[in-house]
Amino acid sequence: MGQAVNPVMEPLGFTWRGTVAALAGVPAKEIVVSTLGVLYTGDEEASDQTLGARLTTPNPATGQPDFTPASALAFMVFILLYCPCIATITAIVKETGQLRYGIFSIVYNTALAWVMGLITYNIALLF
Repeated sequence: MGQAVNPVMEPLGFTWRGTVAALAGVPAKEIVVSTLGVLYTGDEEASDQTLGARLTTPNPATGQPDFTPASALAFMVFILLYCPCIATITAIVKETGQLRYGIFSIVYNTALAWVMGLITYNIALLF
């Protein structure tokens, strides 16, 4: 699923692992970091290397790290702003009594997060 959605997220500097973590964070944003930890450990034995070091280690396939300072900043902005968790969406629907407000919240927040992430990524590339 992450690799299928990744072309939409590539302009923000995301790799497929970052996209998978963002998708996993839809039920609860707390899951994003633990998902990154699982994806970057993979089949290997857990090493003493911190998650931050694993995220910035050059990928053997591309020779570039998966998270550069620009892409990491865009990732944080996107995760901060994208669709609310399922509990919040449920509360919006129950309080308003209409599903369309829940759907609007998902679409609007995710579109805003994508645009702000793109702006952040491109500005960060200048430095």
